[in-house]
Amino acid sequence: MSETTDGEAYGAEETVRPAGGVPCRVVVCRDCCCGTAKVPGVDHAAQAARLRAEVPVRISACLDVCDQANVVVVQPSSAGRAAGARPVWLGLVNDPDATEDIAAWVRAGGPGVAPRPEILDLYTFSPPRRRKAV
Repeated sequence: MSETTDGEAYGAEETVRPAGGVPCRVVVCRDCCCGTAKVPGVDHAAQAARLRAEVPVRISACLDVCDQANVVVVQPSSAGRAAGARPVWLGLVNDPDATEDIAAWVRAGGPGVAPRPEILDLYTFSPPRRRKAV
C-alpha cells in the first residue's frame, strides 16, 4: 500500500495517510471551558500534542457542550465512514489515561474500523442537535 504525507491539510506536522483514503481525525474543543483553567488539573497542550502524535487534530472553538468539558470528537476515516461509522463524541476527557485510550483507538483505526475500547463508553455522549437557521 502506498502512502502520502499531508500534514498541513489537517494541522499536524506530518501525517501518514493511506493512498486513496482519509485518515481518522480528532477535533479537540478549546474555547470558553474546554482547554482552560475552568477544567483544572489537565495539561491541555500536552493532551492535544499527544493526540496529534497519532492522528490529525483540529482545534475547535466552542462546540456548545460546556457541561462535558474537555470534549474530544473522533471522526471516522474514509474506511470507517464506508462501514457506516459516525463521529464519536467524548466528554470529560480530563485524565491522561483517557487520552491514551483515545490515542490507542485511533491508532488502531478508530470508528468503524476498530472496536471502541469499553472504557471509552464512560466518556461517550450524544452531541446536541443543531437548530436550523430561520
